[in-house]
Amino acid sequence: MQKLNRNTVEGLSPLPIKIMQFGGGNFLRAFVDWMVQVLNKETNFNAGIAVVKPTESGDYSALKSQDGLFTVVLDGIKNGELIAEKTIVDCVQKVLHTYNEWDAYIALAENSDVRFVISNTTEAGIKFNSNDQFEVNPPQEFPAKLTRWLYHRFQYFKGDSSKGCILLPCELIENNGVELKRVVLQYADHWGLNNDFKTWINTSNYFCSTLVDRIVSGFPKERVDEILAETKYEDELLVAGEYYHSWVIAGDSIIQDELPFAQTDLNVEFVEDLGPYREMKVRILNGAHTSLVPVGYLSGIRFVKEAMDDSVVSNFVESLLNEESAKTLDFPNEVKQKFIAAVLDRFRNPLLKHQLISISLNSTSKFVSRLLPTLKDYSAIERKLPKRIVFGLSALIRFYKGDFDGEEIDLKDDPVVLDFFSDIYSKLDAGVISLVTAVDIILSNSNIWGEDLTLIDGLAKSVLNNIDNIESKGIKTSIQLL
Repeated sequence: MQKLNRNTVEGLSPLPIKIMQFGGGNFLRAFVDWMVQVLNKETNFNAGIAVVKPTESGDYSALKSQDGLFTVVLDGIKNGELIAEKTIVDCVQKVLHTYNEWDAYIALAENSDVRFVISNTTEAGIKFNSNDQFEVNPPQEFPAKLTRWLYHRFQYFKGDSSKGCILLPCELIENNGVELKRVVLQYADHWGLNNDFKTWINTSNYFCSTLVDRIVSGFPKERVDEILAETKYEDELLVAGEYYHSWVIAGDSIIQDELPFAQTDLNVEFVEDLGPYREMKVRILNGAHTSLVPVGYLSGIRFVKEAMDDSVVSNFVESLLNEESAKTLDFPNEVKQKFIAAVLDRFRNPLLKHQLISISLNSTSKFVSRLLPTLKDYSAIERKLPKRIVFGLSALIRFYKGDFDGEEIDLKDDPVVLDFFSDIYSKLDAGVISLVTAVDIILSNSNIWGEDLTLIDGLAKSVLNNIDNIESKGIKTSIQLL
């Protein structure tokens, strides 16, 4: 079987390098690079990518040996239909290592075609290190390497405002663009770079905060033979993921004009403020996961897809999202409904093996960040408790007993949290305290919930009633009684 490279794929033309990309891992290749491929095919974007290795370990040898080519395999539900898509991505034109090819990396700053800088250097990647010295090639941290590159570009083009860049960090930290700009300017101060450079950074470059969303599972070991039989070539960099994708970019009209996503069906939005979009993702996608885990698990279900195949549990989740979570979000109804439908489609994807127990990690803190604000906002708006979110909390508390129907549950949380629940349930089982007292003690623990939840009117009574029903009637009957 032939290896995938530019000799085995016909009709490929070189592309001008318009994008410098820090990182060549699975996510960027199956998310950003795939999107650039779509832009090149469907618009006149015509952009090549230079992938830059920001860390010392590894050398992207596979990407080099395949001339920057790789295959992206996407599966999922689109408009209720199961789809499968395979795409050869050919937009990567160059691969550079900052430790082995520093001069070539810096020389890339002299390329007038380069306009975009994209990065995904993990949540810990955007940080300042006072030990980084300007004279060291390369400095250690990614923003330091970027600052060196930007400074060389500033000098080479003599401060030309048209040679600034649009920077689109994909790191999963809040306000990633704002933070990256802050650290770049911190290095400029640390190294004593001139004020003209800092002015150029502030006025000629656009640091855009972004919010990315796609599940990328990586190399599909279980399906590789089947896929290679179809593609008829060997590909070490084959990468699989879900079809669903979302990229929300905080950027003005200049950014939109230069990135013609509007001419495609790609799910990319340009907004002024990422905050509401982050809130919608947390309250709907993440909130659905957090409520689904204990309810599904206590129903005897072990995978997300199984939960969506169960009419009682799936109706519970859908109703929670549509009738409770959505009412707390300040978006047009059609936007909320579209997002909810996409989330439910993702949950129904038969090729994503999401174990409920793995999602259950740190469920108490997840409830605090993902569902408690929704519970409180809904109560303020509707002047009543959201009964499904409250039921999810009740199931979560019962889940943290650590066993159900004679089966042990492999709980994973802060040891202090686990010890607390273990102590409460030991006393409850021994008859030392009643269920009423146990619920009050649990809900009043502000170390777990961040506040005393017994102060929320009617909550303790509802949780007590739900847990009592779960124990006496079973969880599915209890759901149907809501």
